[in-house]
Amino acid sequence: MSQVLNPAASLPLADSPELQQALAQANLPTLLAVYVHLSHDAAMLDRFADCIRPAFAPVPTSIPDDLAADLRGKLHHLLVTGEGLATGAPDDALFQRIMSVMVGEPVEQEFIELAFDQCGFRPWIDRSALPGRASRPANFKVLVIGAGMTGMAAAIKLEEAGYDYVVIEKNAEVGGTWYENRYPGVGVDTPSHFYSFSWEIWPDWHHYHPQGADMQRYMVEVADKYGLRRNVQFNTRVETLVYDEASGMWTVTVRRPDGRTEDLVVNAVINGHGPVNRFKWPDIPGLADFNGPVVHTADWPADLDLKGKRVAVIGTAASAAQLVGAIAPEVASLTVYQRTPHWVIHNPEIADEVSAGMQWALRNIPGFKEWFRFKVYWAAADGLFANVLQDPAWVGNDLAVSELNEMTRQYALSYLHQKFADRPDLIEKLTPDFPIFSKRIVLDNGWFDALLRPNVTLENKGIARILPNGIEAKDGSVFECDVIVCATGFNVARMLGNLTVKGIGGRDLGAEWGEEDARSYMGMCVPGYPNYFHTVGPNSAPNHAAGQNLISECQVNWIIEALDRVTEAGAKSFEVTEQAYDDWNRKVEARMPQMIWSHPRASSYYMNSKRRIFLSWPWRLVDFFNETRAPAEGSYVLHR
Repeated sequence: MSQVLNPAASLPLADSPELQQALAQANLPTLLAVYVHLSHDAAMLDRFADCIRPAFAPVPTSIPDDLAADLRGKLHHLLVTGEGLATGAPDDALFQRIMSVMVGEPVEQEFIELAFDQCGFRPWIDRSALPGRASRPANFKVLVIGAGMTGMAAAIKLEEAGYDYVVIEKNAEVGGTWYENRYPGVGVDTPSHFYSFSWEIWPDWHHYHPQGADMQRYMVEVADKYGLRRNVQFNTRVETLVYDEASGMWTVTVRRPDGRTEDLVVNAVINGHGPVNRFKWPDIPGLADFNGPVVHTADWPADLDLKGKRVAVIGTAASAAQLVGAIAPEVASLTVYQRTPHWVIHNPEIADEVSAGMQWALRNIPGFKEWFRFKVYWAAADGLFANVLQDPAWVGNDLAVSELNEMTRQYALSYLHQKFADRPDLIEKLTPDFPIFSKRIVLDNGWFDALLRPNVTLENKGIARILPNGIEAKDGSVFECDVIVCATGFNVARMLGNLTVKGIGGRDLGAEWGEEDARSYMGMCVPGYPNYFHTVGPNSAPNHAAGQNLISECQVNWIIEALDRVTEAGAKSFEVTEQAYDDWNRKVEARMPQMIWSHPRASSYYMNSKRRIFLSWPWRLVDFFNETRAPAEGSYVLHR
């Protein structure tokens, strides 16, 4: 373990107008946490405990002005003079008490290690700093597929752990999803201050939910800081992976920018290509015959100008909602084709800019960005888990699975009725008939406002065919348009994409998984494919809330622990056992009937055509964190 963060090391701060502005504008519960962290003044927690409420409580947080002023004054004095600064870091009990008060509800002991690691207080392991850690064998090489979030995490941590590695990236730059997705309005559902690497908590977000360009800027800055590009081979695609049992090596065939192929021989492969970069076109007759541009949101042309155009958008999920909100004011007319309505949540801060004072606090007040990250994690991640766990008392209910889930549904319904009070036709079209959270929700960032514009029409009668000059609905009506935009998602179920992966005895992972039935151990390993690690794999997606960044980090940690077992034992490779694989999949299958995604009315890309939930992790993020500290003894074999 690393040492606990010591914010006091950067004190005192100079008194300045910027500090005064930061104390006036910054989040108060976070200022409270910083003050108690630095001072160990637990009495201040008692004064605030009755004022701070959980994120989704019916009664909101309300801190009296005099109490807020007293906190700001005490913290200001401590920051600029150092007086009242405690010696050493808080003990774990005080940390836990600070966490509980700042989020308005108990934070149990099981969350403490996750909070230490994910919020930068005490990273789980910095392998470069472990005393006595032996260097890794010079001839042991790891190949990483993809330089998106997971691939970048793998590269940084492999470097830290002393492994030789190479990253193969099909694009010209790092960023993955955020390099590729550039459609107008593209953004992130996960709050900015949690959706980042735990070891690179960024203070420079412009919005509380990052826009796509901000997300890509963060990725680029991380790549710059860690010098990642020296080990990345850009504009290169991985095509085939073949395992040789005798040598324990993988031969990886890549295609270079000039079209030639090359074989790379490595000890291990970490596949970080992710499930959301292989977009799919809708299966609609006549799509290829349209006379104008037909584009997908995930492949947005840089030179596409929609001003004054007649535009059709196919789809109403997250990408479509972001796009429509952004382009509706500038197009001549816009028809949106909806197959299924989605639950829409009003998040008042979705478009909020981070104030200058808040940004200054994040950059300069010691400990502030770490504590704010914890506050965001708690509200946006495991705090939402009760929405997706079925309460047996609610079995048979068509529209909710628990009391909290019904409360969340009513909140969304109230917002829907409020926005469209004068448009009962839109209320009817936009009201889902399934429980909220049983498929991905949409955060409203201009979507509902766009649907109220006179130049926007929501069509839900279904598409019959595409004509050369427009779209014909199933009722025979025709919308003539200049551009068709397909916001129709990704082929998530085909998790290998176009990769060919051959394991022991010529086993073919693509054939075993087929088009839609991927299975693994912990979303990472399959027996018969030693030293092949498939990140963000089957049943590892955090579909109850934010947290893909955490899942990626946890999987990278587990994989490096697995590789360490190989190198420390002088073995050739690591393979999960059939028993562990079978037990794990039985455990997942037994859990799924308890989850909202299995509700009779649920239908989402989380499930395959046989209604097997192949994508979702059916427990909390803290459970994934705890499960991935190291491979369980007895769950694997080392080949020598």
